[in-house]
Amino acid sequence: MNLNGKWSFGRMSVKLAAVCVAVGTLGITAARAAGPVTLNIVDVAGDLQLTQKGFEAFKAKYPNLVSNITYTNAPAPQLPGKIKAMQAAGRSDIDLVLTGTDALAAGIEQNLWIKLLPDQAATFPGVLDKYAPGPRKMQDLAEGFGLEVAYMPAGPLLEYNPAKVTDPPKTPDQLLQWCKAHPNKLIYARPANSGPGRTFLMGLPYVLGDKDPRDPIHGWDKTWAFLKQLNDCVPYYPGGTSAVMKELGEGTRDMTVTVTGWDINPRALGIVPAEFKVQAFDNMTWVNDAHYMVIPKGVPKEKLDVLYKLMNFMLEPAQQALTYDDGYFYPGPAIKGVSIEQAPQHSQDVLKKFGRPEYDKLLADHPHVQPLSAAAMVAAFQKWDRDIGAAKSQ
Repeated sequence: MNLNGKWSFGRMSVKLAAVCVAVGTLGITAARAAGPVTLNIVDVAGDLQLTQKGFEAFKAKYPNLVSNITYTNAPAPQLPGKIKAMQAAGRSDIDLVLTGTDALAAGIEQNLWIKLLPDQAATFPGVLDKYAPGPRKMQDLAEGFGLEVAYMPAGPLLEYNPAKVTDPPKTPDQLLQWCKAHPNKLIYARPANSGPGRTFLMGLPYVLGDKDPRDPIHGWDKTWAFLKQLNDCVPYYPGGTSAVMKELGEGTRDMTVTVTGWDINPRALGIVPAEFKVQAFDNMTWVNDAHYMVIPKGVPKEKLDVLYKLMNFMLEPAQQALTYDDGYFYPGPAIKGVSIEQAPQHSQDVLKKFGRPEYDKLLADHPHVQPLSAAAMVAAFQKWDRDIGAAKSQ
């Protein structure tokens, strides 16, 4: 997205397309005959912070395959409509999407992504066996339409200014009472475009004891009632998590919902003071999170061959070790056996300084669940937008 807020993506020229068709008829590999390609990557999850160095390493290693990579950031809720319009027009301006569970789910629902597994299993030999146990369960959420590239056992957690909050809430009821006593001091972002927001939304049914945490329409009576009460003391819902952390760091707000990465990274970057604290609900259940690589339908064959190779490359240990980053998606790696000692020294130093020792115990002591299915997540977002955030979202 450019400075004017407009989408801009490169297009394969007509001349290059004609060359690809011509060499294809001769039985020559299209990618090789056409020469190096430009790849257009769109990130709707903040994933490039973890993976861009890996993508650049691929370009450096395979200059015969990739001449250039363009990167664009976009809001997750806007992407499916953009891709759907392009596909209807017969265009292919986006080659690879980096997404969280939000746009992944929306794209599955709208049939936007290429099916990778089992359709292309031979291209990704043994890929499912590479994932660590937690990430392997998260990979199932992709339903074969994408490959997980980063992993985080997320939350929900509360983050607060200890100078203003001396007795942090340990239950939803305590959170509600605190919010009522301190109106406008708690905010969280719209779940459809916020990892912490959607983790809070999906974690509440477990904490509140709703009858079916997997069914937001018929099984979340307690959750929706709670969120409506909480709505009375929340001033507004920002469109993304970055705005929330900015207000928290500046002192406009005293508390928000968070996840491990959004706790560590803003403090490491100086956006939120290092001394701010986190609190888990007493009976919390971890709702895990992940980032995925997905390919929109309509990408030409000569680019698909390169993209498949790139996706395999991003799941190698060297590239996975880069996902420790500055704690943004803590811990980060999705495949087995990638330790912090394999990460760049800078990442090791950041996590030593800004990581939290209590996370190890919290992660071990509380159960973990996967996010909602694609259809259920879309339904939850729509109901939240309609019933909770309609009058207060920005």
